[in-house]
Amino acid sequence: MNLQFLIIDPQNDFAHPDGSLFVPGADKDSERLADMIKRHQSKISDIHITLDSHHLLDIAHPLFWIDSKGQHPAPFTCIHADDVDNGKWRTTHPGFAQRATDYVQALKQNGRYDLIVWPPHCLIGASGNNVVQPIAEAVGAWEAQFAMVDYVTKGSNIWTEHYSAVQADVPDPEDPGTQLNTRLIEVLQEADLLVLSGQALSHCVANTVRDVADNFGDDSIHKMVLIEDTCSPVPGFEQLGADFLQEMKARGMRTGKSTEYFA
Repeated sequence: MNLQFLIIDPQNDFAHPDGSLFVPGADKDSERLADMIKRHQSKISDIHITLDSHHLLDIAHPLFWIDSKGQHPAPFTCIHADDVDNGKWRTTHPGFAQRATDYVQALKQNGRYDLIVWPPHCLIGASGNNVVQPIAEAVGAWEAQFAMVDYVTKGSNIWTEHYSAVQADVPDPEDPGTQLNTRLIEVLQEADLLVLSGQALSHCVANTVRDVADNFGDDSIHKMVLIEDTCSPVPGFEQLGADFLQEMKARGMRTGKSTEYFA
């Protein structure tokens, strides 16, 4: 059986208690997932790990925006298109104003999310970008069997949020890395069973899994299995995670626990 794991953003900033955007419960999620990988390592055909990878200057970080007093927004501030139109928030660099305005308007039109200002996280070159230790050790043991993890980076384009590993929220026509990752979709389609896990259930997991399912087609969603006790939502966004699970179960995705084996 072609058994593949897709592990979404299992990084220190999300899954370690000292992380800048720690998701409560993600540390224990990681331990359970690591144990699952170790138990089944001889059966796993492929492991894909997505890595959120940002610059400090990013449209979803505080540095990018200021208010009328020149103050940057606090983390978790939501910036609506109307807030930019009426001047409540403007870009720190005046030359960025038009593109940022176009971006928040595009978010409003696609209906996925409003712009959320996150604490700077998963910064390129920093320790928070690394895979959390339990999972790093488990996949390292799998690689020692003469295998290689497929690392998929996302988020380095400063002009768009990139929750989904499949495509950015607003793809940049000049940056192929923000557009549909057809290579990843094609590889995942080869799986007989695709095990899904990672952080955070409400955002990066939800959007990645939805995009994978949309590109698989309804006939193939049944081979997707999300491990519920290895994913947690961002606090305050629990309903988004619950809605995602309800939606995907209705479409045919299965769920289970890390102690179960899906044959």
